[in-house]
Amino acid sequence: MTFLKLFIFVLSCLCITFATHPDEVLDLPGLSFGLNYKHYSGYLNATSGRYLHYWFVESQGSPSKDPLLLWLNGGPGCSSLDGFLSELGPLHVSADGKSLYNNTYSWNRIANVLFLEAPAGVGFSYADNKKYFGDDDSTSYDNYVALQHFFQKFPQFKKNDFYISGESYAGIYIPTLSVRVLTGPAKINFKGFAIGNGLLDEANRTNSIVFFAYYHGLIGVKFWNSLSQYCCNGIATPQTCNFANPDSSDCSNAVSKVQDLINGGELNFYNLYADCAHSPEKISRYLVDKRNLLRMFPKPTNVERDRLKDYLPCIDTSNLRKYLNQPAVRAALHIPTKVQEWEICSTDVENGYKQIYNTMFPQLLQLINSGKLKGLIYNGDVDMAANFLGDEWFADNLGFKVLADFKPWKFNDQIAGFVKSYKNLSYLTIKGSGHMCILKDIVEDYLRTLRIAICLWWI
Repeated sequence: MTFLKLFIFVLSCLCITFATHPDEVLDLPGLSFGLNYKHYSGYLNATSGRYLHYWFVESQGSPSKDPLLLWLNGGPGCSSLDGFLSELGPLHVSADGKSLYNNTYSWNRIANVLFLEAPAGVGFSYADNKKYFGDDDSTSYDNYVALQHFFQKFPQFKKNDFYISGESYAGIYIPTLSVRVLTGPAKINFKGFAIGNGLLDEANRTNSIVFFAYYHGLIGVKFWNSLSQYCCNGIATPQTCNFANPDSSDCSNAVSKVQDLINGGELNFYNLYADCAHSPEKISRYLVDKRNLLRMFPKPTNVERDRLKDYLPCIDTSNLRKYLNQPAVRAALHIPTKVQEWEICSTDVENGYKQIYNTMFPQLLQLINSGKLKGLIYNGDVDMAANFLGDEWFADNLGFKVLADFKPWKFNDQIAGFVKSYKNLSYLTIKGSGHMCILKDIVEDYLRTLRIAICLWWI
C-alpha cells in the first residue's frame, strides 16, 4: 500500500511537471486579478551566443485557432515590452510602477501575441560577450532564428496563421524579417504583416516632416514660401521638394529652421496635439527616436547637440523601469541575475547599430508581388515622428493598382480614420492617434479602433 501511494504521488508530480511549460509565468507581482489566458516569459536562441527575451500571451479567445502575431518595437534599440506594458498588451503598469491593471483593448483579445526584445542588448535580451554591434541584416537573421526556436518551444502554434507587426524602426525590422520568413527554409504559416507608424523610406520621411509641419500650422505662410522657393523650385510638391538633401545654402538654412523647431523640446513629436510629460529620464525612447528622426536633416552643430541633451523627454516610462527591475518581477519572468537592468532603450545597441537600408521599397515589392501575403501600413494621423504623409507616399510609389481609393472607415458610426486599398496591401490612418498609445488621452480610442482595423484586415 505504501508503495502504491508513493507511485501515485510520483505519477501526479510527473503529470504536473509535464502540464506546466517551463517558461510559463505563474505568479506575477502587482497582479491582483485573475487571468483567462496563459502567458510565458523566457529566452529564444539567436546566433553566436545571443539570447532574445520574449513574453508571449495566449489569446483570450481560442488560442488553438486564433492568429499568432509577432510584435516588435523599434529604435533601433528599444524594447518591445513598451508595446506590451503600455500599448497593446493585456497588462499595463500603473503610474506607481508597482501594480498592474487590465487593458480592455489588448490585442490578445483576438490573437496570440509574441513580444520579442531585439536585437540582443535591448531590454532583458543579452549576448554572452556583451558586445552589441549589429545592423539591419544581422537583426533580421537573429529574429528569424529566434522565431524558429519559438516554434520548437511551442509546436502547437505552428498551424496557426502567423503575422509580423510592429512600429517605428520596425518599419525596417518587419520587411527584412518577412522576406526571410517568406523565402527561408523554415515551415511557418506566414500570412501577412502590419507596419505601424513605420520608418519605410528615409527621404520620404524627411521631406514629409516639413509638409506635415506646414499642414499642421507649425510654420507660417511666409516661411513656407521661402522653403518652396529655395528647396522646391517654387512649387511645393512631394516630387519637386528636396528637404532631405538640400542643394543650396538657402535651402539648407531654411530646413535648419524646421529642424530647430523639432529640436526645441517643446513639441511632442509622437503626438502633436498632446502635452509633453517632461520626464526626468535621460535614457529614453524619446531621445533615441529624436536622433533617428533627424538622421537625414543637416548634421546639428555642437551647440544644437548640447541643446538636445538639455531638453527632457515628452514621455515618461519610469513606471515601466521601476516595475520590471524589481527582483521579484525579474524572477517571475525567468530573467537570470547576470542580465542587465531593463531600460526602455539601449544606448549601447543604438550606438553600435548600423542602418543598412534607407528604403524598404524592394522588400515591399517582393512581399506583395509574391501573391502569398497581405500587408497593412497604418499611421496615427497626428504623429510627426513617422508621419502618415511619408508612409502614404511610400505606398503610392509602389505602383500597385488602387482597388479602393482613400475613404473613411467607421467604428460605432463614427469616422475612425481613412483607408486606401491596393493589391494585397492596405494603407490606413487612425484619427487622432499619435506614434504609440502610451498617452492616456488616446489609449482607448487608439486601441479600440486599431484592434477593429486589424481584425478586419485579417478577414
